[in-house]
Amino acid sequence: MCGKIVLSKRMHAVASLVTPGNSVCDVGCDHGFIPIYLVKQGIAPKALAMDVNEGPLRQAKEHIAAFGLESYIETRISDGIASCRPGEADSLICAGMGGKLMQRILSEEKEKTDSFQELILQPQSELQQFRSFLRREGYLITDENMIEEDGKFYPMMKAVPNKETIPQGNSSDAYSQKQLWRQRIEDRYGPVLLKQKNPVLYRYLEREKRICEEVLINLQKRRNAASDRGKREKEVEGQIQDCLRVLELFDKREGAGYGKNKD
Repeated sequence: MCGKIVLSKRMHAVASLVTPGNSVCDVGCDHGFIPIYLVKQGIAPKALAMDVNEGPLRQAKEHIAAFGLESYIETRISDGIASCRPGEADSLICAGMGGKLMQRILSEEKEKTDSFQELILQPQSELQQFRSFLRREGYLITDENMIEEDGKFYPMMKAVPNKETIPQGNSSDAYSQKQLWRQRIEDRYGPVLLKQKNPVLYRYLEREKRICEEVLINLQKRRNAASDRGKREKEVEGQIQDCLRVLELFDKREGAGYGKNKD
């Protein structure tokens, strides 16, 4: 049997979102390290390690055998959650994929998706659209984290079925413009990250503002002095204003109901 398994910072943060005692289904398990860690640490009693590709799954199987965990972790070839039966696991882990691919996986077999007690998700792209998708599908984000590793930022979240009806507002009803802005910002940056005033999110916002400012300068240079601002230029200006407003909330002791800074 092998010794201690060491996860990357990102993978450890994903694993930390799993509720202790839950059985796990890891979709796109790659080399199987997260299921191995969860079972070896006694966090999960059993796990499914699934991947659409035979190569990574073969390596996962070898790693599982090396740790002597064949009785606790089963490997399966699977496109998304196709090979997982409803109710077979409590926690679904889906990490390291694009947001659109994750949406497809979660949407294709809704009965299976709805059978999980919690979804542990780490989308790599389309974050605003992905959080909005979860909300529309009736999920509530109850926990989040953001990790900076090797110069990259990795947001992750835990989502559970939301039993409360969420009002869908628009500019003409009781939903004020401020509430609409807040919903958009929470979809973009994460409701729990904002509430906790996550320090890694703060660094991410600073970087995003700098990048947008550089993009805006280049757009302005290419624009003819006599021409009007283009659509892209207005979008980037809006992104900069959003960053500034959220950073201002971080700098205040309390702001927009997001709570106090932990530090």
